[in-house]
Amino acid sequence: MARFRLNGSRMLAVDLMNETIRALNGSMVAYDGQMTFKRQGMTGGEGLRGFVRRRVAGEGMTLMEVTGQGTVYLAAEAAEITLIPLQGDTLFVESESLLALDAGLQTGVQFVGLRGMGTGQGLATTKVDGHGMVAILSDGPAIALEVAPGMPLCVDPHAYVGHRGQLQQDVVTDVNWRTVLGQGSGESVQFRYQGHGLVYVQPAERGGGIMEV
Repeated sequence: MARFRLNGSRMLAVDLMNETIRALNGSMVAYDGQMTFKRQGMTGGEGLRGFVRRRVAGEGMTLMEVTGQGTVYLAAEAAEITLIPLQGDTLFVESESLLALDAGLQTGVQFVGLRGMGTGQGLATTKVDGHGMVAILSDGPAIALEVAPGMPLCVDPHAYVGHRGQLQQDVVTDVNWRTVLGQGSGESVQFRYQGHGLVYVQPAERGGGIMEV
């Protein structure tokens, strides 16, 4: 299996021994040895059905295959990188936060309903499952917040990066006359997680703002 390691907090080094990984298209900044780079087709390695689901959901993801022997260095706009090992479990992550993953991991689309109506971020997120390493991106160091039974966690959708574990996700809205008049807190839509697991957040909000309805 390919070896993922951080070279500083904003660059990922992956050692390959005639192996293949999948990485964000255009994220290669350097490599040594013999490497080939192949952009995945319109299906993104998920088949035609997966491609259609992403188009319907508005969840975009453009990955390339990196194959070879040597070390490839990956980065994206100087974003911070966090490594998450999966051992048969599932990671849900924003597609824009996915930098690289072992080729043996499976990706798909998870619909989350009302989320897109409140945030403009689409109706789905990307799920990654299997055995292997995943590298995710965040604006500032990603922070893993633990969710325990009876202790739900609410997260600003624009600070959300991903989550894993036995978690139930729903959307909490706080709509009142102050929000309608533009005098609300600006936090009228949140994701709420219940159960047991980890939620990854970043110490910055994505641009675009939350639509207060």
